[in-house]
Amino acid sequence: MPAVRFQQVTKTYTGARGTFNALDEVSFDIEQGEFFGLLGPNGAGKTTLISILAGLNRATSGQVTVMGHDVRADYVAARKALGIVPQELVFDPFFTVREALRIQSGYFGVRHNDAWIEELLSELGLTDKADANMRQLSGGMKRRVLVAQALVHRPPVIVLDEPTAGVDVELRQTLWAFIARLHREGHTVLLTTHYLEEAEALCHRIGMLKQGKLVALDRTANLLAGTTSTMLRFKTDQALPVPLAAQARVTGRIVQLKARDAQAVEQLLAALRTGRVTIEDLEIGRADLEDVFLEIMQGGSSAKANP
Repeated sequence: MPAVRFQQVTKTYTGARGTFNALDEVSFDIEQGEFFGLLGPNGAGKTTLISILAGLNRATSGQVTVMGHDVRADYVAARKALGIVPQELVFDPFFTVREALRIQSGYFGVRHNDAWIEELLSELGLTDKADANMRQLSGGMKRRVLVAQALVHRPPVIVLDEPTAGVDVELRQTLWAFIARLHREGHTVLLTTHYLEEAEALCHRIGMLKQGKLVALDRTANLLAGTTSTMLRFKTDQALPVPLAAQARVTGRIVQLKARDAQAVEQLLAALRTGRVTIEDLEIGRADLEDVFLEIMQGGSSAKANP
């Protein structure tokens, strides 16, 4: 039995401009104990899919189950099996952190779990904020409380929807260390993130959505191995020659250029010399998950092998 199963999930919206498919027959399983990454650009359907999983939205057609429980027909059991960290900072301003966690426990019928609450506070760096009112916390601290609330009933399936968006490095490290521990203990983790280096480092398997359709589904290692591209990376303060600029990916001073083989690398370096481009910190390496992601998003569907 998979931890999470999406079967032919479609979500259609109808408005003045006609019909729009936010999700189009999306199907895949997440196995128990797996660390799964769900990736896609803004508007691809990731949050819609998670909202359906959480019971906050209803699919137009298809079925979603959590630990064998249908999210519509057996909502209570399905929701108890889930711990969801949402994108939005949603909190009750009238309670302290510890009170918020006790109240959240009550929603799931969990009592006498003070020891686990104290452990959550400690692991997430919230012990010194336990008696502070929620509205007094910084954005990063509120994010930590959301994580604690999602885990307070010890769910077997943890859903992290952009958990590190806009947070500091310390929280990222703290969060991933704790989630890694829970994963080792047998919890299933579903992660959506725009930080592709996190997905590459953490996820066993990855699914990619584009315009509501599943366009890639494979083990992370297979996705990386499926691209033969070599990446030329360097820094420069100068403009690139027009032919190179058209194919480059530029982030601030960092330039990345794709090369098929060693000969292509030589040709790129020659073009840079001819254009009198001064470069720093030159690196030549294999494509990473960001390169694979962009290739799939720009080039259409990828073979959904080895799901």
